[in-house]
Amino acid sequence: MPLTPEQLAEIEDQRAQTATTRRATSPGMEQHLYTAHEVLDHGLVRVIDYMGDDAAICQAARVSYGRGTKAVSNDEGLIRYLMRHWHSTPFEMCEIKLHVKLPVFVARQWIRHRTANVNEYSARYSVLDREFYIPAPEHLAAQSSQNNQGRGAVLEGAEAQRVLDMLRGDSNRAYDHYEAMLSDDGQQGLARELARMNLPANIYTQWYWKVDLHNLFHFLRLRADPHAQYEIRVYADAMCRIVKDWVPLAYAAFEEYRLGGAQLSATAVQVVRRMLAGEEVTQETSGLTKREWSEVMGVIG
Repeated sequence: MPLTPEQLAEIEDQRAQTATTRRATSPGMEQHLYTAHEVLDHGLVRVIDYMGDDAAICQAARVSYGRGTKAVSNDEGLIRYLMRHWHSTPFEMCEIKLHVKLPVFVARQWIRHRTANVNEYSARYSVLDREFYIPAPEHLAAQSSQNNQGRGAVLEGAEAQRVLDMLRGDSNRAYDHYEAMLSDDGQQGLARELARMNLPANIYTQWYWKVDLHNLFHFLRLRADPHAQYEIRVYADAMCRIVKDWVPLAYAAFEEYRLGGAQLSATAVQVVRRMLAGEEVTQETSGLTKREWSEVMGVIG
């Protein structure tokens, strides 16, 4: 669902306000401030505030009085070195605060990343909107027969329609009862903190989520992965586009060494060395489990 005219006007009002500052700003991130990037059917991600840029990472690594060297190539090389060798604290000097609107079941998966500051919309004090995540037909898939936490083939035809009808019907029925419990025939009604327990996990919630860049990269490494659940991956993809504009040097290093890189165990490294030496290695002689062998073969082709 698109943002309402009132919501768009509020965002434009925020974006129209400017302030002078001596702190470092990122031109790419300034373009994202307050802009609502729509995700799923009712969700969004928008930047509320941020601190630091690529230069702040280098400044922290060098512990310099100013912005450090002015040579971009030197900063780029340093950031790549820090990323390559898993240094974390220089990246922690950058922070971002996001406003995220997301389904409750995605929020419960997201909150497992316990390295951020979170303040969620309170259904104890306010009434939740009648907004539910209903998957698009192309994302309505059966349970995978090989992966206990994954999806299989896309549902089609009558079966897909049956599932969509149940999702919509159950969601609206639960919300009807939620409203009825809050206020029944002019009576005081059930407390909001109790009435909310009847709502389904696909209803939308909202929160402010503040995290440093190091822990944000860890979140994105897991959630922007092709194997991550689609409903959280699309949020991670939107955040990747924002971070790329915010800290382009750091994000390029992240793409190179985390998103596009691979990690091998000590045994797997020995397998690769044996192969390079001309030895014919099989899964049975590798010392790796079948799953590990499959993963290594996926890396080296």
